Amino acid sequence: LEKITDDDVSTQAFRFMDFRQNMEVGMGHAMVGRISFTGDLGYELWVKPEQQLALFDALWQAGQEFGIRPFGSRALLALAREKGFGTWAREFRPIYGPFEAGLGRFVALGKKDFIGKAAAVLEHTNGPKRQRMSFVVDAADADATGDEAIWKDGLVVGWVTSGGYCHHVDCSYATGYVASDVLAESTDARWQIEILGEMRDARLQSQPLLDPEGLRMFA
Repeated sequence: LEKITDDDVSTQAFRFMDFRQNMEVGMGHAMVGRISFTGDLGYELWVKPEQQLALFDALWQAGQEFGIRPFGSRALLALAREKGFGTWAREFRPIYGPFEAGLGRFVALGKKDFIGKAAAVLEHTNGPKRQRMSFVVDAADADATGDEAIWKDGLVVGWVTSGGYCHHVDCSYATGYVASDVLAESTDARWQIEILGEMRDARLQSQPLLDPEGLRMFA
């Protein structure tokens, strides 16, 4: 990125979660965010549709000396799973509150007013009725993909929103929502996820599977 812009994009000048409007990139301008959906140092760039191809070409040429390669959405999602990141329309939907989804730290309840504030305050006060949890699954030849039942000690207590294989850590992963009162009970329980009609043992995963401290994103 620094090869096609005069802006300072170093960690000191462009911190994690910073955004810049109208930043000159290549032959055009973009809104640039220092954010990551892969768990590594990364940026997201937003440009007008007619500028996308030129920006791609500029980045592609600049990245040749670094061995730049394209990759698809399945690879992107696999990387996100290893970080425990959720995705829109799966883990993050209007039917889930921010504190249920683990996004409470991004809600500024002290602000004067905003759309949905009353509901967010109520959820925060009463506590979330369900919580998004992650699991490592003892899968066989198929991974969870979404809508599978989550079992605890023989009872269905939640559902999977997405899942798949994590290549760097060599395991099957699933995330979904579980009733909060169930989580408050004994932790030495037997968790299972039903995949293609088979009960597969699972264990709660409270930390990201890869780089749990997030050091790579802040590099």
